[in-house]
Amino acid sequence: MKMETKYTGEIEIENERIIHFEKGIPAFESEQTFVLLPFEEGTPFYVLQSTTTTEVAFIVINPFQFVPGYQVKLPDATIEQLEITSEEEVATFIMLTVHEPFQETTANLQAPIIINATKQKGKQLLLSNSEYETKHTIFKQAVKGEV
Repeated sequence: MKMETKYTGEIEIENERIIHFEKGIPAFESEQTFVLLPFEEGTPFYVLQSTTTTEVAFIVINPFQFVPGYQVKLPDATIEQLEITSEEEVATFIMLTVHEPFQETTANLQAPIIINATKQKGKQLLLSNSEYETKHTIFKQAVKGEV
């Protein structure tokens, strides 16, 4: 199917790549189908693009590349809802809030996107009682005084 994307214009997408979010994403409950696209070749960034609304697109990353020790314990209800049968099926992403300059971009570690990559089912998990922040800096800050 052809679809219009926020960042790369019109693309052709196979139906097998569409990820179904049964209840949408919080604040975007009516958006229930998305596709995961590379943001730019050679970068660790992806776009979680709505298949129905061009303007609804989230920049996401694999948190394990940026946050050492990041862990998400999936509740049984999520495992059941996404029909997860093995760890290998699970892909985890976190949404970014992009700032200017880009080095000040933050990540929401409290609300990871969990995808069953085999069944193409997704959910944004809201972690309660978590030590993780909603505005975690993902880039190391330069120490003042360093040249």
